[in-house]
Amino acid sequence: MKKVMSSFKFIVTIMLGFLLVACSPSTTNTGESSDTPKPQTEQQEPLKVVVTNSILYDMTKNIAGDKIDLHSIVPVGQDPHEYEPLPEDVQKTSRADVIFYNGINLETGGNAWFTKLVENANKVANEDYFAVSDGIDVIYLEGESEQGKEDPHAWLNIENGIIYATNIAKHLGEKDPANKEFYDANLKEYVAKLDKLDKEAKSKFDAIPAEKKLIVTSEGCFKYFSKAYGVPSAYIWEINTEEEGTPEQITNLVNKLNETEVPALFVETSVDDRPMKTISNETGIPIYEKIFTDSIANEGENGDSYYSMMKWNLDKISEGLAQ
Repeated sequence: MKKVMSSFKFIVTIMLGFLLVACSPSTTNTGESSDTPKPQTEQQEPLKVVVTNSILYDMTKNIAGDKIDLHSIVPVGQDPHEYEPLPEDVQKTSRADVIFYNGINLETGGNAWFTKLVENANKVANEDYFAVSDGIDVIYLEGESEQGKEDPHAWLNIENGIIYATNIAKHLGEKDPANKEFYDANLKEYVAKLDKLDKEAKSKFDAIPAEKKLIVTSEGCFKYFSKAYGVPSAYIWEINTEEEGTPEQITNLVNKLNETEVPALFVETSVDDRPMKTISNETGIPIYEKIFTDSIANEGENGDSYYSMMKWNLDKISEGLAQ
């Protein structure tokens, strides 16, 4: 019944959004007839860009600055795996010149909210909307290797974040060639900054003793991070679209941790921390810090950009495991 109601709410939202689009005037009412010739202007309308989440919003902002009109569908702090777009999201998606989404089953798994959104807006893949993860080496959920079973959290490896940014700059330049040089220059500066952080982090993790190298989180979203920085991962549940924090999941992780020397646990900012507190109580291993996964932080807080959330994660995880 919950899924039926959720689908009904989504359909109503789509209808309301397109009603807003249909009823909105295409130009400002100046009292002139629609046949009145419009004066030519040298100032071009900014490119209308929609992204699916706050991480992509920040990457795009770093590359495009004020050259575009930018909107993020999923707000800061909310889960992009399963989301119900608002009428404003429907309206902006319908009017967008270009749309960026993560891909690899983040927004198209679960309730498939993004698939429904772009289909109802009559948007075309690889013409109107693009997966910024195109070109990465995909990691799959445990025991799986088929479409629909991808681990979507590729941005937690900075090398993949650089691929994301490169794809964003490429498509912005294609849609807005007048500003291509601006986008490319910002991309070069942004990539250099991320690359430096990545190299510094790898040096830190290389210095941690092997027996302490295990990152323990609630969701199993650190596979890309593990591969990049040589730190195996363990978790309570594998992905946020499944059951979270069941007694069986907790028991399995407690048993595993009792066989290790891992000095610290971590909990993501976007999940309920009670299951991890249970793990901590049963193993005696402290929760060292909250870390970021599916969203950046609110403006002005630690982790309020992709760069700063990754720096926070890399610093806190390396500090916690080095104890």
